[in-house]
Amino acid sequence: MKLLVFEYAVANGLNNSSLTVEGQGMLDGLLKDLNNVDVDYLITDNIKKSDSNILNNGNECNPVKIRDNLGLWMDKNIDKYDACLPLAPEEDFASYNLTQKIEDNHVKVIGSNSEAVLTCSNKFKTYTSLKNKVPFIKTEKIFFSELKEYKPFFDTTKKVLVKPADGVSCKGVQIIKSYADFIGASARMKRATKLPYFLLQDFIDGISTSVSLLTNGKTAIPLSLNLQNLRLDKGNIIYDGGEVPFEHELSLEAKNIAKKAVESLDGLKGFVGVDLILDKENEEVHIIELNPRLTTPYVALRRILNFNLGDAIINSVYGELPSKIFLNGAIAFNKEVNHLMIKRSVDMK
Repeated sequence: MKLLVFEYAVANGLNNSSLTVEGQGMLDGLLKDLNNVDVDYLITDNIKKSDSNILNNGNECNPVKIRDNLGLWMDKNIDKYDACLPLAPEEDFASYNLTQKIEDNHVKVIGSNSEAVLTCSNKFKTYTSLKNKVPFIKTEKIFFSELKEYKPFFDTTKKVLVKPADGVSCKGVQIIKSYADFIGASARMKRATKLPYFLLQDFIDGISTSVSLLTNGKTAIPLSLNLQNLRLDKGNIIYDGGEVPFEHELSLEAKNIAKKAVESLDGLKGFVGVDLILDKENEEVHIIELNPRLTTPYVALRRILNFNLGDAIINSVYGELPSKIFLNGAIAFNKEVNHLMIKRSVDMK
């Protein structure tokens, strides 16, 4: 099988983005995992010397430098491959558009199909698809043209969360509690999305986590519950890294809810991440959103799982899931200026 792998920021030469650090980390790990596969991976022709470790990271994969933007290059070349594993953000529906290009050229997608990616790319569509099946945080669509109608909503001191419907990671996510905050947040949101609306969610004071899963399109198996390290900066939520795995009294319930969510949405395959809040006070688990692709905890999981996670992702898309799962240790990872700092924190005997 001739496999193409690409990471959106690396292939397009995007710089000064916090997402670039995460993307490079995932791509680096994936290429090391797929040493035994015939793999091409895409990098911009304008790659910086500081990023040249992608070319010399000890893997056997073949780098392909591209001058066109990613979409144009794929139009000309994707049909030369048997399969493609895309790493792209949901923002501006980039992941959906690229996945659709792969499918339109009859190339096997090593991941979720375009319809599932589209559903997860629009966070409100995800909510409406799953709200009656799993405990999903209450989510409301707010049109930019109707902001004045929500002024009475802020007569209380209740905190709420607003975010773009098509955002990725924590980009644009803000916590507010007044109408003035609401107006200011909506102005920033309008610059971050092309959609005519954004989302308002109930704010639940709990622990931010995610569950990483593999799915063959029918059955999903949780790999780990992960802690998300978030901080507030002037009301904006910033993602700094995480810990894998995260032990908590609600761990089993969180994994079961994530499993049910993934199995309830047609078209999800391969690696999937489910973001959740653990509300310890009320002993409840709430889903925030689904990510139909590789997510950052992959960089930790690949180091402590009892099998090659890159191979397992490919196998899961073809229907085969691991029969045994155990983690040998724990990993913490933090976002630095130009890389992910990864540290093994505990060795489990």
